[in-house]
Amino acid sequence: MCATALRSRAPSVPPAFGSESTRVASLPKPTSLAHVRWRPLAAHDLPVVAALEARIHAAPWSERNFRDALAAGYSARVGVRAERIVAYGVLMLGPGEAQLLNLSVVPEARRGGLGRVLLLQFMDVARQLGAEHLFLEVRVGNLGAIALYRAEGFAAIARRIEYYPADKRGGAREDALVMRCDLRRAAAPVI
Repeated sequence: MCATALRSRAPSVPPAFGSESTRVASLPKPTSLAHVRWRPLAAHDLPVVAALEARIHAAPWSERNFRDALAAGYSARVGVRAERIVAYGVLMLGPGEAQLLNLSVVPEARRGGLGRVLLLQFMDVARQLGAEHLFLEVRVGNLGAIALYRAEGFAAIARRIEYYPADKRGGAREDALVMRCDLRRAAAPVI
């Protein structure tokens, strides 16, 4: 299923030195990581998470999919800010490996580091439970997520042709990039 819902943005052009926007840009900006509480996904979260999933993904998990993941003992987490879930994910563990099944950030909270924090948490959990490799699938068009995964030590190992269904606008099916991280080589997270 979907590994992430992170989006990319085109890089901005830096303002001219000494301009008003340069002075403003040099001020510390508030971080979107502030006031986010991370905790395990609970049964009472499932209707909200399923509704967010339907809003975010072209082929969303159902509430039943999330319930089954909890029943199977998968690691599932949510990030909560101002009593609202802003990020969530599901990690499946197997002998010597793990697979990131879902990592999603609500659109209004993207580009603030929440996806990275959740990814690092899952990498740490997988490492602690003896996984040597972490796998995931991501839409080939999700350049922001692919860049994040590469920055955290993932490498592309395969491509699944037309793996994802067409988006809600009825476009073409999309390939999935299969990525793997060697958790023995990737730096342990500092979060």
